[in-house]
Amino acid sequence: MKHLLALLLGGAALSIGLASCSNTKASADDEDVIVRDSTFTEVIHPDWTRNAVIYEVNWRQYSDSGKIAGVAKELPRLKELGVDILWLMPIHPISEVNRKGELGSYYAIKDYRAVNPELGTTEDMKSFIDKAHEMGFKVILDWVANHSGCDNVWVTEHPDWYERNDKGEMYGPFDWTDVYVFDYTNPEMRKGMIDVMLYWLKDMGVDGFRCDVAMEVPTDFWNEARVELEKANPEVFMLAEASQPDLEEKCFDMAYNWPMKDLFSAIAATAGQYTFVGPNEKEPRKFPATTAVAIDSLLAAQAKDYPTDSYMMNMITNHDLNSWEGTEFERLGNLQGAFAVLTYTLPGMPLIYTGQETGMNRAFEFFVKDVPPTWEPRNEYFTFYKTLNNLKHTEPALRAGVLGGKMDRYPTTDPDLYIFSRTAKGRTVTVFTNLGNEEAKIEYTGAKPANTEGLDIFTGKVSAYPTSLTPGQYAVYTNN
Repeated sequence: MKHLLALLLGGAALSIGLASCSNTKASADDEDVIVRDSTFTEVIHPDWTRNAVIYEVNWRQYSDSGKIAGVAKELPRLKELGVDILWLMPIHPISEVNRKGELGSYYAIKDYRAVNPELGTTEDMKSFIDKAHEMGFKVILDWVANHSGCDNVWVTEHPDWYERNDKGEMYGPFDWTDVYVFDYTNPEMRKGMIDVMLYWLKDMGVDGFRCDVAMEVPTDFWNEARVELEKANPEVFMLAEASQPDLEEKCFDMAYNWPMKDLFSAIAATAGQYTFVGPNEKEPRKFPATTAVAIDSLLAAQAKDYPTDSYMMNMITNHDLNSWEGTEFERLGNLQGAFAVLTYTLPGMPLIYTGQETGMNRAFEFFVKDVPPTWEPRNEYFTFYKTLNNLKHTEPALRAGVLGGKMDRYPTTDPDLYIFSRTAKGRTVTVFTNLGNEEAKIEYTGAKPANTEGLDIFTGKVSAYPTSLTPGQYAVYTNN
């Protein structure tokens, strides 16, 4: 992870060293200027990404109408919530050939240059993007570069752009029968894909892309695409739906933190909180016995494996998890709040998915229209995430990448407790979580927090640090 230059476990510190350099955007404060060497990602992240929160918009399920206007209506609420980057699930027309369900998969694209008429018109989409920009949001499109729908315009216009099986037939990856895979050995196909991405970047004004199953597309294509996209927008933001270090060397700003998601599930299962039963399962799936201290090992591995200053996207839910693997409540139980806190306070960028800010404990249907979340009245979950978003925006220690804060871990006698602080620019964020199934007394075995009290971000009051934590309890403190 780009945030971590060194990770010393057992209560020692995560240290970040920064100095002056001319090949990154510099602030007036030398602490914010990065020295880059061969261990760094070549991607220069836009400044606006450092303290950003990303929000995934599920168009179809966002409102009763399922249209662009239904999301546009909620932009003031999202502004108050405090999200920064709007990730729009695929906006293109959906293929009809081999369509799944009544409405089909968002990810079976019929025409990369068009807008799904179920959402609205191209003009409606341009107006939405412009309005979002006026309100201070960035907008990125969900981009499906690995495959297209079976009746995509390219299937007839450019049949040589698709891979063929032994029978000479176009085919889909995995068990996806509603799509065909592109042939990335074809230079013209690559150029065509970059051209349509440039259309949305230059003509429609989007700020970047979330790239579906990015690991299935050759990395050298993504590197080639980044060069061309940066010519159109030097601050283009790229998110990979993958956990693959080489993708963040030259192209992607951020990758999915799937390993952390899996670790959260394993910890929750060990605590007896994982209750989701899949459609072909008779009981909740089994995970290896895992405690909170395993987070340290994962952070250390990611610091070693990923380029310095690459971002990880932390999450407790998204469209795939919600529809196919259970809600955050089914997977994490009464630990979901504590894990949500960690998505904000561990290195990386946090994701909020449609409805997460309402505490919705319901899986959206994927191929048909479903009931939208209840946006009003705003409840305690809205307040919870608004508070965390404000924390992310205002505390320099929580910046993504190497500009984020030094991390100190405070081991205790109980492996279910995860307690740490992060410090930058004289500001410290201290986090307490109990990720187990029993109340735990806090007994430090080595380093301990320098202070004994702080400003509780959820109560707004100065209070003493806890001496014990109930199952799933969390607390976050900043400087007084």
